[in-house]
Amino acid sequence: MTSLRPRIPAPGRLGPLRRSFDFLMGCLALAAGVASGACKDHGKESAAHADQDDAFLADLVDKDVAEVERGLPEGAKKLAPLVAEGADPRQDTAAVRKALGRMRHDVMDLNIAKSTFFALADSNGVAVRNDLEEDVMAGQDLIALFPALARARDGYVATTGRFPNAVSKNGPDKDWIAGAPVRRENGTTGAIVVTGWSYRFFARHLHSTLESRLIDQAKAAGAGSKLPVYYVALFDSSGVYSAPLTPAVDEQALAGEGLAAKTAAGPVQGVLTITDREFGYAARRTPKLGADTGVVVLRSEI
Repeated sequence: MTSLRPRIPAPGRLGPLRRSFDFLMGCLALAAGVASGACKDHGKESAAHADQDDAFLADLVDKDVAEVERGLPEGAKKLAPLVAEGADPRQDTAAVRKALGRMRHDVMDLNIAKSTFFALADSNGVAVRNDLEEDVMAGQDLIALFPALARARDGYVATTGRFPNAVSKNGPDKDWIAGAPVRRENGTTGAIVVTGWSYRFFARHLHSTLESRLIDQAKAAGAGSKLPVYYVALFDSSGVYSAPLTPAVDEQALAGEGLAAKTAAGPVQGVLTITDREFGYAARRTPKLGADTGVVVLRSEI
């Protein structure tokens, strides 16, 4: 009759079996450790990629601002006829709008600038007319809204602030604005030409440019159209201003990082978990936009 008791290996065979078992358990533990490490480092990997993206965008910010720095003083010269021989541009706002359009077309830097408007203000900083079809700036005291713009009577200046009711679908917005003097024949300032953009509009421009860069990188790597999840925003001490379509929860998470303070000593990276997804972020200052202003990229490889 066949015994129902389990067969027990002979004493001499226990060693090899034990060693095989230990080896198997060791392999499983190693595999688990590697997998755990991969998960643990995913956020850091995303942050490292975000840092490369952020450095690229910070350079782009400098180039975009430089276009206005070079172009606006040149454009102001082309508007000189509006104040020549004591002329008052407020008497012919249609001519002002036409001159602004011609100026933007003729000055290459302004033609490619990311500005959302060009406007002429009188020497006291009161807006006369902008180049948009619907003008909501006329009559506004721009120097009261942007005090540093008073220095534009003497030369080019850039500053930040808010236009009234500066709110988008994503929340409050902020504005970057630059001005340059329009001189009369005797060298005095007869008017001020002004241009600028909102933070959220500019973040959308940066997001779109980064998208093109990521698509090119994916194609070069043979990844087709597979892209990471990513968002772009500007920040300063007043808050975070993300591009349209950025989830509010992501903007709020970045706002909680205190980026203006963290970047005071240089670029920073960090890891965030937002709605169960691990993100890495990178942020750095862009002084040409403002003393405490910068750009941040939030990215996830999953």
